[in-house]
Amino acid sequence: MTDPDLTLAEVEAIARAAHAAQTDKAGRPYAEHLAAVAEGVRVRGGSDEQIAAAWLHDAIEDGALSPQWLAAAALPQEVKGLVLAVTKRPGEELSSYTGRILATPGALLIKEADLAHNGDPARLAALDPATRSRLAAKYAQVRGLLGLDDAASSAERKNPANPGTR
Repeated sequence: MTDPDLTLAEVEAIARAAHAAQTDKAGRPYAEHLAAVAEGVRVRGGSDEQIAAAWLHDAIEDGALSPQWLAAAALPQEVKGLVLAVTKRPGEELSSYTGRILATPGALLIKEADLAHNGDPARLAALDPATRSRLAAKYAQVRGLLGLDDAASSAERKNPANPGTR
């Protein structure tokens, strides 16, 4: 990210503050999920822009930050585009949502890290059986639509110049 833009540390602080009152379905602080997704993007070789977008990936969808905030934020357009790509819109068909992710260079890596954390067996084990089953099925469906159940590597997903067969 360039000089006038927010730093990764500033983006993290904004995301943590925006989600401070939120918890996940197991009652854990929501910022733990954001940190796990950002770290998942980092260890998969993601760029600083992808890591910044990972910190903000649920901010608009969850109402923690507004689309107007994102539009005005001192962030590279790439970060803004990635956040919007992984933001599910109210009433949106899953095929439209996953299609947008696949069409946006770099977004698939963020969603891969998100799904990996959401689908972590230890995290799912903290939920009641009905919720666990419902979410596991939902995550599997999204993974399938995104082609994440095949042999494609994270390196292909992070490098938009080599999107593989997607």
